[in-house]
Amino acid sequence: MIDRAWKKPTYTISRLFIDGARFYEALEDKDRGLKKTDPLSTIQSKKVYGETAIPSGIYEIDMDTISPKYGAIDWYKKNCNGGRMPRLKNVPGFEGVLIHSGNTALDSWGCVLVGRNLASGQLLQSKDTLKALYKKMLDAHNRGEKITIEIK
Repeated sequence: MIDRAWKKPTYTISRLFIDGARFYEALEDKDRGLKKTDPLSTIQSKKVYGETAIPSGIYEIDMDTISPKYGAIDWYKKNCNGGRMPRLKNVPGFEGVLIHSGNTALDSWGCVLVGRNLASGQLLQSKDTLKALYKKMLDAHNRGEKITIEIK
């Protein structure tokens, strides 16, 4: 679960939980109050490309998508099953929403970044955090479990 705790003018910092246990933090673009249940026209009218957090709601995660961008980067190839990135499915008004590493909202572009919020407005230790999170998600995927994320 992502609990959007600190909503700022240009970014959103959240507490990240796995099965109810705290697992570092997440960073997204600005939360514009969108909900998955909003009409698509409402989402499209409020969304600013590359500067908007995805609508709150529950999303299934696909672990089999090779990212055209990250799949070409050696670190992701090595640590993310050949560049297969966690991808949120069926996000209304958004495409290609991934969970990946990054430090500021400028790295997000509508995706969810993970790391440790040790400095104002940014994440640190993002690659280490992603590596640990990815292992947990891939293990669940390999056991045949359905992976979902709730964004509040």
